[in-house]
Amino acid sequence: MSSALAHYESFLVAHVSTISSLESTLRSITWILPGRFKDAELASEALSAILNVMSMYHDTLLAKVAQTDPKYKPLIPSSPHTRYTRAWCDKDTRYKWAARALELIRFTELLLEMGLRRKVSRKTRWRGIVMLEVLKALLRLALLRITRRPLVAPPIPEREFDPENIPAGSDTSSPTLAATSPPSSVLSTPEHLKNNHIALPTHPLLTPPPPTHSPMPVEEYLLPKALTTSSVKAPTSLIKPLSSPKEWLSEVIYTIRPLVYAVMLSSGRKDNKPLMTALALELLALNLRRVPSPSSALERSEYARRDRDITWYLLRGSIWDTWTRPKLESFANKTAHTPFVGIFSAFVKDWIPLIDEYYYYTAP
Repeated sequence: MSSALAHYESFLVAHVSTISSLESTLRSITWILPGRFKDAELASEALSAILNVMSMYHDTLLAKVAQTDPKYKPLIPSSPHTRYTRAWCDKDTRYKWAARALELIRFTELLLEMGLRRKVSRKTRWRGIVMLEVLKALLRLALLRITRRPLVAPPIPEREFDPENIPAGSDTSSPTLAATSPPSSVLSTPEHLKNNHIALPTHPLLTPPPPTHSPMPVEEYLLPKALTTSSVKAPTSLIKPLSSPKEWLSEVIYTIRPLVYAVMLSSGRKDNKPLMTALALELLALNLRRVPSPSSALERSEYARRDRDITWYLLRGSIWDTWTRPKLESFANKTAHTPFVGIFSAFVKDWIPLIDEYYYYTAP
């Protein structure tokens, strides 16, 4: 088994560009599959889950190759999120596996819900959803306890490098498979070209015109290249530890909010109480959280992401049933025969039933 895995890793590194292009193409297909045939949403989500899990494995492997290959030079420095999450994964094994388990659940939770909806009763399906939310809440609380800092999403590093920039055929082509052939030698220059170093004179018609604008000031050129406070901080110090009970309470409320929402929905309530409770917990966590300093770019971006996610409430509960869905259906019907816009209208019509039927399409 280990030998087969090592050969697959070697194959991945040797054909990383092709595999990356294939992943992108298949991921695009998953967006247009729903509504095309019976159980198309199940096929789309199965393909999406497989791609996400394989991409997480590929990212882990390629990151190891990039770190151990002396020939690899990143074009741009890593983002604060990548530095922070990679530092914690390297520092604490518990963080690494809890974060990976949390991402694995996120990749497969909708597929599991689709399977449960087809095989078991509604009560059993919601019991499975609540169990998934309990497991996710426990993993998030474990990450919170390990780091003692606000959680970031995703909790694992994301791919930030171009796979084509990884040198193929190097001695570090696979972390688990030794090289079986020596590296290819550099092609030598033919004898009749060795002394051909004198360039031909440039024709006047091919001479570039003189610049029409003044050169960029030195300050404007150097400012984007200057080191910031985040650039010189230790990766695990990019987010300050939680220091007060108020800050801890804010993070705990934000962490258990999806579990509370799922438990209230599982009871079969048709009123606004589950939605209003989840929204109240969201706003309470927002008001209790601390205000990050201007130099805490990573924490500020995480809080900005949480604020943007509040707009997902437009696709949940009574807000979706009484306001958002009627407006989308009206828009789709009016533009169904409009050129180009009709394509988007058909897309909207295919996705509206899925939002009605499945919890994890719009789950917090």
